[in-house]
Amino acid sequence: MGRRLMALPSPNLDDRRFQQLVDEAKRYVQQRAPEWTDHNVSDPGVTLIETFAYLVDQLLYRLNRVPDKNYTAFLDLLGIRLFPPAAAVADVDFWLSAPQPDTVTLTPGTEVTTAGGEADEAVVFATTDELRIVPSELTRLVTASRTGEQTDRTGELAEGRDIPAFQTAPQPGDALLFGLPTAVPRCVVAVRLDSRVEGIGVDPRQPPLVWEAWDGGGWQVCETGEDSTGGLNRPGEVIVYVPAGHTASVIGGTRAGWLRCRVTEAEPGQPFYSESPTVREAAVFTVGGTMTVEHAESGTDVPLGTSEGVAGQTFRLGRPPVLLDREPPVVEVSSAEGWQRWDVVEHFGRSGPADRHVQVDSTTGEFTFPPALREPDGTLRQCGAVPPKGAQIRVARYRTGGGPAGNVARGAISVLRSSVPYVARVVNREAALGGVAGETIANARLRAPDALRMQERAVTAEDYEVIARQAAPSVRRVRCLPAAEGAGAVRVLVVPDAVADEGDDRLRFEQMIPSDQVLRAITTSLDERRLIGTRLVVEPPVYQGVTVVARLAAAPADTDRVRDAALAALFHHLNPLVGGPDGTGWPFGRPVQYGDVFGVLQRATGNALVEEILLFSADPITGRRGAPTDRIDVAAGALVFSYQHQVVVTAVEPEARG
Repeated sequence: MGRRLMALPSPNLDDRRFQQLVDEAKRYVQQRAPEWTDHNVSDPGVTLIETFAYLVDQLLYRLNRVPDKNYTAFLDLLGIRLFPPAAAVADVDFWLSAPQPDTVTLTPGTEVTTAGGEADEAVVFATTDELRIVPSELTRLVTASRTGEQTDRTGELAEGRDIPAFQTAPQPGDALLFGLPTAVPRCVVAVRLDSRVEGIGVDPRQPPLVWEAWDGGGWQVCETGEDSTGGLNRPGEVIVYVPAGHTASVIGGTRAGWLRCRVTEAEPGQPFYSESPTVREAAVFTVGGTMTVEHAESGTDVPLGTSEGVAGQTFRLGRPPVLLDREPPVVEVSSAEGWQRWDVVEHFGRSGPADRHVQVDSTTGEFTFPPALREPDGTLRQCGAVPPKGAQIRVARYRTGGGPAGNVARGAISVLRSSVPYVARVVNREAALGGVAGETIANARLRAPDALRMQERAVTAEDYEVIARQAAPSVRRVRCLPAAEGAGAVRVLVVPDAVADEGDDRLRFEQMIPSDQVLRAITTSLDERRLIGTRLVVEPPVYQGVTVVARLAAAPADTDRVRDAALAALFHHLNPLVGGPDGTGWPFGRPVQYGDVFGVLQRATGNALVEEILLFSADPITGRRGAPTDRIDVAAGALVFSYQHQVVVTAVEPEARG
């Protein structure tokens, strides 16, 4: 690859400052008027010198801004625009105070906030769509074997019999189906079961079961919450979060909204059923719903001003920025027929004289109407329609907000700001992500040479990384490597941003996997710009789990402090986002060595004595550890991930000193 292009440094046309100008003027006075000997500040002549020096200093400051002004104008001519901010999004659960007989509806724009505090203001989020929390009940209970044979058990359930949930000797693929009166998309349902005979063989903490919902074309896996049944082994409830695609369909001759509990293959070391659990009583009811919220507020019918009837008019919103990551803002101009909508476009290059187009600068909130250009033959070309003189201009709908302040930890969104009947509480199960601040001019200046060099083509590894970041500004790190398939194959490794739950650096492994939406956005953008014949793979990197077991000695009064400091230092240093030697994330392929860990612990604990350090490679999913070692190698396309470090601090009395 060639050398990275850097922006040319702006020259300082005159680097003299106020005091230098004053001193230079006094030396000039000594040469031209030696009889002037009083150069103290009380002398009227010196006062004039200082006044002129102040004015010249201001002129020099403005003169030195000329290169910046020219550079900014050059970027504008090239079409370099600042990237707009993006709003953080999260899924929030709205829990009912009790199951309701009728549908509870939450309108779009329902606001929820973080709790806030004395120092921090509450962060406001709003729902992006309508949420209908639909009541449900159990209308059908069906057992299905792995071979596809189905048996309707609804009558037996009504008689109070013990119904085997699966085959006598359960097999992967056996399922217990629950039929609801209608589909319950985005709802949270509780499945209450009463069992008299326990399923034998499984570990109640990790049963080989998965809950799924029918979406019209197949079974979609559901997230589950609290499960007090221990794998259908005892009376209790299972909380099931039904996905948005849940659809009513006909299964076994009955039309219903179907959920099922299916037996899965046991993982290595996971106990499996030797006998089927049984069900004597079953009930299903809706306890809440889930909706996406975003860190943004909506503005409606905001006046911009009055048209003067000339081309190229610009109006500015009072509350920028304007978020463009979803639907564009709606701009309207008054006319005799009413309000007319003007479409938001990226540029006026294809706009004709009758096209009602407008351009938006999302960062500043400026709305620019089409200009008129003078052609070489002297005629004027109108690049779009001009609002008539005296017409009122307004923004009928737009979104503002965004930024990194919306990236809050899971559980932080806990206050229902809007009044919604029957909703008792709200909570976000995962952290809000995707909040990005608007681009600065300084960053645009650094980006401009890359944009000129790439010309919207992905050729070098750096091109792939830059385009991937532009397609998904919320990702934390991107790395491009040759794929294992050989020549012509490219791997783009994506590391998402994440917010630790406890406010420290202890991340959960699932937080390090980018969402399908992010991967699709990057893949689509790169696929349009890659060279023909290049095979593209966009995926998360491999994570090498690392567990550090350390033994330290400290004074009795310092043991707790030393333990906390040591653990915090380990989780911070062995971190794919903020770790490594320079604090910008663990470098790809860098090994973990005994000496580095020793230095980290020594610096973090001060006077404590580091007596022993053991390094273990660990599977970040299963937690299985390897043998202790002094060095853990990391593959070229891999990062480290901290997995359950252990620190033991022994109390040792300090040595007496004479």
